[in-house]
Amino acid sequence: MTAATTATRLAEHTTFRVGGPAKKLITVDTESELVDVVRSCDLADEPVLIIGGGSNLLIGDDGFDGTAIKINTRGRDAEVSSCSGAVVTLAAGESWDAVVADAVAEGWSGIEPLSGIPGLVGATPIQNVGAYGAEISQTLASVRTWDRAVAAQKTFAVSDCGFGYRWSRFKAEPDRYVILSVTLQLPLADLSAPIRYAQLATSLGVEVGDRVDGRAVREAVLDLRRSKGMVLDADDHDTWSAGSFFINPVIDAGAAAELPEAAPRYAQPDGAVKTSAAWLIDHAGFSKGYGSPPATLSTKHTLALTNRGGASAADLITLAREIRDGVFARFGIELEPEPNLINCSLR
Repeated sequence: MTAATTATRLAEHTTFRVGGPAKKLITVDTESELVDVVRSCDLADEPVLIIGGGSNLLIGDDGFDGTAIKINTRGRDAEVSSCSGAVVTLAAGESWDAVVADAVAEGWSGIEPLSGIPGLVGATPIQNVGAYGAEISQTLASVRTWDRAVAAQKTFAVSDCGFGYRWSRFKAEPDRYVILSVTLQLPLADLSAPIRYAQLATSLGVEVGDRVDGRAVREAVLDLRRSKGMVLDADDHDTWSAGSFFINPVIDAGAAAELPEAAPRYAQPDGAVKTSAAWLIDHAGFSKGYGSPPATLSTKHTLALTNRGGASAADLITLAREIRDGVFARFGIELEPEPNLINCSLR
């Protein structure tokens, strides 16, 4: 376990590369250290900010008036059988994309469309991370947590996690549960799960519903994500971001009917309709690269706000408000941010 002084800006621990200092920054290397630090902070009524890969955080310029805990825990355990497939338990601090790469190499199917997503394993259940037709909830078996409300460990089966589109019980109660480990159940197969996303199917030259070599799916997803500036690259300012800044809106059928005919519409099981935040942004007049440095939209994708170098959190918030308000004025739909906003707000 290592501790840093307030001289360490939290910008150094986020992919946006913005954010002021914390009162204290502690890096934990083991699960017991993580629990001990959180418990000590709770007993002292000290605010806690958990930082994983920092790819889903926008931290205000004044920083965080409490203890920031950087997760660096490691550990993987796999039980493999022809009946249950690979049951893989992963420490929260494991790199998510490294886990995906290893699963594809081992012939464990199901998470290959989630390639290239930055961050750590512990963050994936919080907002039910998803991409290209896959969500973590489709392969997740359980989540083990530290429940701060009762100061005890608690494990949730997938059915108890309250998963929805970019949603879970962990997101609903953000200050209650600290994720310690995640268990996945992955089928044994060289072929991918059925391709569910039209753009990915087109890239692979197959039909939606087809199954192909898992390695080909991973490479196709990485290529698609790179084309949108969604694979981290220190030399590419389009990746100095938190990925998609706004969640795709889920609206009722009446509101969907009011959208222009060309607007994307994806029917949901409950009768609601999901539309594309990127399409709304673009058609509200905010094209790729919109804005004035140091904060602009990505030059590759309208859904990502980016730091062109030297941006502050205030710069990014100003741009986000302008886009949110412009979309609302044009379409009557209020976009909601996807990253966690710490000591800053769109309100």
